[in-house]
Amino acid sequence: MNVTITPAAEKFISRMIRFNGSGQDGFRLVMTAGGCSGLAAEFSVEAAPRAGDSVLEVNGLKLFLPAESRLLLDGVTIDFSDTPMSSGLSFINPNAAACACSSSGKAPAVATFDPASIGRKH
Repeated sequence: MNVTITPAAEKFISRMIRFNGSGQDGFRLVMTAGGCSGLAAEFSVEAAPRAGDSVLEVNGLKLFLPAESRLLLDGVTIDFSDTPMSSGLSFINPNAAACACSSSGKAPAVATFDPASIGRKH
């Protein structure tokens, strides 16, 4: 599986695990087909992979990926951006079909989050 994770995305994932988990947890990323770029995402911090998940370790971070996510993420670059309009992970898919809603033809999928939702588990 070929996935690139930018330093900004690594930092975001690391923070999510630190703020929402025990520090030994992983980041579960569930990808589905949809949206202009061809991808939609949901993520959570989990103590362990679920049945059927594979673990992808990147610079000490554990990503828990279900089978469909592994297929959809192959060749994708995961980035994180924080702008006045939105914050979230973006998935740059060089294999996405052209998109009528973007002048570039290939808009990244963006999984946004509400910073207020970040809290420590008790």
